[in-house]
Amino acid sequence: MNPQEVILVNKHDQEIGTMDKMEAHQQGMLHRAFSVLIFNSNAKLLIHRRAFGKYHSEGLWTNACCSHPLPGESIVEAANRRLVEEMGMNTSLAPLFSFIYRAELDNNLVEHELDHVLIGFTDDEPLVNMEEVCDYKWVSIHELEDHIAAEPQAYTEWFKKIILEYRSAFDDILKS
Repeated sequence: MNPQEVILVNKHDQEIGTMDKMEAHQQGMLHRAFSVLIFNSNAKLLIHRRAFGKYHSEGLWTNACCSHPLPGESIVEAANRRLVEEMGMNTSLAPLFSFIYRAELDNNLVEHELDHVLIGFTDDEPLVNMEEVCDYKWVSIHELEDHIAAEPQAYTEWFKKIILEYRSAFDDILKS
């Protein structure tokens, strides 16, 4: 397994091969990804600021953890692995929904992903990997929506879509 490979998929999430991660982002190939949302008992969402030096979207705010599964790895396994690697956290994660998006990014890269969104709950504070994360905070959804509206350039493309277009998928969970 090459950790620099992504799994290419069709729009039905059927695997059609693998490709070098940078090549997939240069060519805008549809590939499998995941995004993890972590909430605490006060219904605040954990967000982090991507470390400077990341290959794209450096210094932007985003969800607790996001990445690509390795070939042969399930989405939940990959999400748990990366949550530990990026945020030093371990909690039960459950699949929530998935969506496809395409976005032109910095460095002439294209993010074209079938993004699986997972949700987890914990009151633990992260122990961040400074190579991945340069800051983090817990925010309410309302604060986040207001800040995204005021400064959309401060957030990753996939995270804005999750919060602004797919909020109803996790809103009911937070009310229960």
